[in-house]
Amino acid sequence: MSFFIWLDGGMSMPVGGSWRRNLGLWWGRHLALRHRGVTAPKTCSFHPEARINPRQGRISFGDNCTVAPGATIQGNISFGDDCSVQTGSVLVGYSKADATEGRIRIGNQVRIAPGVMMIAADHVFDNPDVPIHGQGMRPGDIVIGDDVWIAGRVQVMAGVTIGTGSVIGAGAVVTRDIPPYSVAVGIPAVVVKQRGAARVA
Repeated sequence: MSFFIWLDGGMSMPVGGSWRRNLGLWWGRHLALRHRGVTAPKTCSFHPEARINPRQGRISFGDNCTVAPGATIQGNISFGDDCSVQTGSVLVGYSKADATEGRIRIGNQVRIAPGVMMIAADHVFDNPDVPIHGQGMRPGDIVIGDDVWIAGRVQVMAGVTIGTGSVIGAGAVVTRDIPPYSVAVGIPAVVVKQRGAARVA
């Protein structure tokens, strides 16, 4: 059993209230902010078992962001206010701090469910005579608008923008841009309706 399960009582998201949970929140914040490239207001909550590391980039959190145990946030990523990342999600920005590609930019009030994957680069594999791992990476920004819900086990590919107010259904693979206020599902993800509008034919 993890020491932190004893501290937090097995909660799926970091919350305070008892001295044990408050201690866990304090330690989670310390672990996240030990890296010079990570910034977060005091209103943010990080579980100690989250893996937060800016690599060669920067990670910035807005107010009231929450990161669950087992979430991985690496590389060049920015969050707006009131965002949450659930357990088992993996977000990786592939760029240095001053790069113009390979970033993940997340708006305000975004909900990222368990098991979501966002990797802001793809392996280059054009030359069959060279091992794939030796051909480098092709970066592409991932942009998530405000008030987006990304359901469990969604994969968002490099170079994709998900518009404000959209919902991405569980298990979808998002390979192209999603317009604002869309509901998208499937592999690859397709828009099946607009929020507040009739179903797309």
